[in-house]
Amino acid sequence: MNKKALIIGTGLGGLATGMRLIKHGYQVDFVEKYHQSGGRLNQLKKDGFTFDMGPSFFSMSYEFDELVKYCDTTMPFEFVELDPLYSVNFKKGGKNYLIYKDLKKLAEQFATEEPNFEQSIHKYLKRAGELFHDTEHIVIKQNFNSIAGYLVQLARVPWKHAPMMVRSIWDELNRNFDSYEVKVILSLIAFFLGATPFDTPAVYSLLSYTELQHDGYYNVKGGMYKIVEGMEKWLRERGAKFNFNTEIVDFRSSNGQITSFIDQDGASWQADVHVVNADAAWFRGAILNRKKYSPEKLDKQKWTLGPFTIYLGIDKKIPNIHHHNYFLGENFKDYAGKIFKNSMGLDKPYYYVNALSKFNAECAPEGMENLFILCPVPDLRYKPDWSDREEIAHNIIGDLSSRLDFDIESSTISKTILDPTHWQSMFNLYKGSGLGLAHDLNQIGGFRPRNIDEKFNNVYYVGASTVPGTGLPMTIISSKLVTEQILKGYGSLS
Repeated sequence: MNKKALIIGTGLGGLATGMRLIKHGYQVDFVEKYHQSGGRLNQLKKDGFTFDMGPSFFSMSYEFDELVKYCDTTMPFEFVELDPLYSVNFKKGGKNYLIYKDLKKLAEQFATEEPNFEQSIHKYLKRAGELFHDTEHIVIKQNFNSIAGYLVQLARVPWKHAPMMVRSIWDELNRNFDSYEVKVILSLIAFFLGATPFDTPAVYSLLSYTELQHDGYYNVKGGMYKIVEGMEKWLRERGAKFNFNTEIVDFRSSNGQITSFIDQDGASWQADVHVVNADAAWFRGAILNRKKYSPEKLDKQKWTLGPFTIYLGIDKKIPNIHHHNYFLGENFKDYAGKIFKNSMGLDKPYYYVNALSKFNAECAPEGMENLFILCPVPDLRYKPDWSDREEIAHNIIGDLSSRLDFDIESSTISKTILDPTHWQSMFNLYKGSGLGLAHDLNQIGGFRPRNIDEKFNNVYYVGASTVPGTGLPMTIISSKLVTEQILKGYGSLS
């Protein structure tokens, strides 16, 4: 007889775990608070425009290859490799750089600022690559059931990498490059982790290796939500059931196991195995009532940036914008050091812009453009009041208009603004933190919330705030790690 798995949340980690469990003969049911699958990897359709709401590109595409191979299927969506990867625009001097994976072409971008760039970047990436391959299977792709076990594994990493634990990404860049522009551009990887290069350990320089040498960046043809649609279709065809607008608010337990979870209407959801794809730290506190994860304790943890997102439908094409773009101001270090704790105004913002319609014309009406703007902002611990959202959006749109020499405001026919309060409400993101727990050294590996519950032996966790961490490929790896844990406890049924 099949065992039943209930997966709470339909983010990428939950969907991937469902696929793996179906492969092993489990019956899989999903419950989801939102009205459709995807979690942060979601989609907004409005006024004839289609927007990727959250992630708009990804690296380590081979993790998706591993997933479909594991499930004996084919890729239910089509990758598109980015080249150039993205553009970076500096406000001061109006300098604009195209970031290529081809290091010779990339060196041409910095011929004036960093004459020895090609030699320096090869050296920098060589070290980052060694770090990646020396930790990939020892740390990144490992389950840790105790801190002691994690420290034993960590001791297997070659000691030559130890200095990277105590330096920041910015420190490491200072050791390798002279140009301010080069250092800023290469430090943007920290923002992909929801942090800044001044407080992100240098070990994460390995992301530059995955970006520029190891695998590159990818989109999906038709938009990133095709990933979710393809996975959900695969799951439904194999009997998985999806229950939307269903929020888990309570539980029942007996003899060290969860016997049922309870939704907002009082309905009971029962299964043999329960996989939580909500935030692993928040869920333990808010639903399971763990004192270790109370709001007072969680507030003392380091969390990732809050997302302030704007979705614009533009009634004409914009000539001077690429698919993926970063627009940076004039005070990088000061801004990065203060914005996350609401110590700096958002009148001179730093932000990312995705023009999905540049390569997916069907996502906007003919002759029109759609823009997704993401600005990193303080979470709700530091800025609980977002009644100024319209003013902030106006500042960002005005800045973008001046830098593109294009009047965005007068050309806008559709506009949606989401601040951290919206993101918290939609997906139960703790205090509106966009990417879950941050990646400080005391919040990674064995120090991160485990993917097996401490009290109930039939409750597991997958996603950004458990191992190995945030990012699309990391949640795919997370699904593999949690599946290994489930199979140890309950076995394969096929």
